[in-house]
Amino acid sequence: MTRPPAARVRVLGACVLGVAGLLTATACASGPARQPAGAASADAASTAPAGPATASPATVLTSAQAAAALLTEADLGGPWQPTQGAATWRDGVLKARATDAGCQRLLDALYADEPLGSPTATHAVTAFDDPDDAAQLRQQVLALKAADVDRALAWLRTLPRTCSRFTAATTGAGMREVTVEELPLPAVGDARQGLRVVFTGQSPEGETNALTVEVAAVRVGDDAITVTDGALGVLPADATAQAARLAAGRLTTVRHQARAQA
Repeated sequence: MTRPPAARVRVLGACVLGVAGLLTATACASGPARQPAGAASADAASTAPAGPATASPATVLTSAQAAAALLTEADLGGPWQPTQGAATWRDGVLKARATDAGCQRLLDALYADEPLGSPTATHAVTAFDDPDDAAQLRQQVLALKAADVDRALAWLRTLPRTCSRFTAATTGAGMREVTVEELPLPAVGDARQGLRVVFTGQSPEGETNALTVEVAAVRVGDDAITVTDGALGVLPADATAQAARLAAGRLTTVRHQARAQA
C-alpha cells in the first residue's frame, strides 16, 4: 500500500559530513542515472577541477568535498533507496520534441538533468529511487563559474512565462500537454530558482495520467547544487524544497570546513 506523500522525505536535524559510503563514478553527458558497478547502487561522478594555477586549494571545489556534500539515504529517510538505474519515465516522457526552441531547450535540460548546463569541472551526483511511487530524486554538486550559474538561473526564471503551456511529442508516451510553473524554494545559498514541470496525457486505455518533475538549482558561492525530483502523479508539496535546503546547507558546511583547514 502506498504511503501518504508527506512521508516520502524526512530531513534530519544534523548533517552527516563524512564521505564514508559515498561512491564516485563518471556521470554520462546525457544525464540519466547510471547503474553503478558492482554492488554499489548510489552513483556519484567527479572530474578534476580546472581552476586558475594561482588559486588557493581551499577556493577550488575538490572531488572529496563534492562527494561529502551529497545527500544520503539517512538524510531522505524511507522509502528512498539507492537508485537501480534510470527511471522508466525518463526515456518514455522526458525524451520529447517541442516546436518552440526555448521549450525544447527546457526538455533537453530535463532529459540530460543539466538545468545549469553541462559540468565543466568538479562534479558529483547521487540518485535515489522510491519504487512505490515510481519516483526518482537526483542531486548534483558542481563547480561552475558564478556568472554562468547566474545566467542559467535567469533563464530558468523566464520559463514559467515563456513556456507556461506547450505540447510535446514524447518517444514513449505519445503527445503530452506540458505546464511549467515556479517552484518556491527556501532562502538558501546566494541565488536560486525552482521549477515544477507537469506532463499530462492519456494511457493506451484512455486514462489521464501525469508525470511531475521538480527542479531546484541553487548557487552557493562559486559552486552550485541541483535537485531533480520526478514521479508519476503528484509530488509531495515540500519534498524537493527540503532536499534543496539540506543539500545547500551541506555544501556550505563542507566549504567552510575546507577554508578553516587551509
